[in-house]
Amino acid sequence: MKQASPPSGATRHPDPAWRGRVGLAALAALLLWPMLVVSEFQPSILFDRRSLAATGQFLAGFMPPAHSADFLRMLLRETWHTVAIASAGLTLALLGAIPATLLVTERLSISRLGSGRMRPLSAAVRLCVRWLLVLLRSVPELVWALLFVRIVGLGPTAGVLAIALTYCGMLGKVYAEILESSEAQASETLLRNGSGRLAALLYGALPESASELVSYTVYRWECAIRGSVVMGFVGAGGLGQRMDESMKMLAGGEVASMLLVFVLLVAGADAVSKMLRKRLG
Repeated sequence: MKQASPPSGATRHPDPAWRGRVGLAALAALLLWPMLVVSEFQPSILFDRRSLAATGQFLAGFMPPAHSADFLRMLLRETWHTVAIASAGLTLALLGAIPATLLVTERLSISRLGSGRMRPLSAAVRLCVRWLLVLLRSVPELVWALLFVRIVGLGPTAGVLAIALTYCGMLGKVYAEILESSEAQASETLLRNGSGRLAALLYGALPESASELVSYTVYRWECAIRGSVVMGFVGAGGLGQRMDESMKMLAGGEVASMLLVFVLLVAGADAVSKMLRKRLG
């Protein structure tokens, strides 16, 4: 059967929804323009002659990267401290996030099985935990680190506590969203047959969402490593504190070596995430 040809003189655009797309793009540009003006964003400054000269001098100081035996020993030690701070902070965050996930995930609620509505007390507890998670993740880990440095003094303890509080709020929220979007039949069957929340999570909801949960957890561990580096600039220990000292002494070679280590750490975390996803998939 021959396809009907359009009437003569009529032109067909390849994308029928192009008018709507162009309109949305224009609206987005109209809304973003005042924000760019307020933020004083001027990318042309980067290509100014003086800016380019300063950038060249700054980057030239990075070569060659520092590689003396004493410096590499110090770099290895501080890298281990950074990974330890991130891992300890994330572990503490998980200890708070997992119980919070059990409380805020409506799919794991026992009180709603009969009538489909939660009891007032259960709803109030769930709301309070949700607001606690909002509070924890609303304050950046750098701000928590500044507060804990004042309380416990300089050192890794401030960084561990800062990561634990912020990431507890993040993990609890995202874990609950992942579980809510997963298949609910297995967990609801377990709950209806008298199973507890933890068993419904471990044997019902978790097998459906394990790959996504592990992937997000490893990603957060990667973010915790980066965060622990940043918190070192306010005295929370690790590579960040050493980098701050090297930058103040204008030791570009040392900074370059530390930046290379950051890249290797993130690449290693990405490789671990990929390996775990393959095993769970």
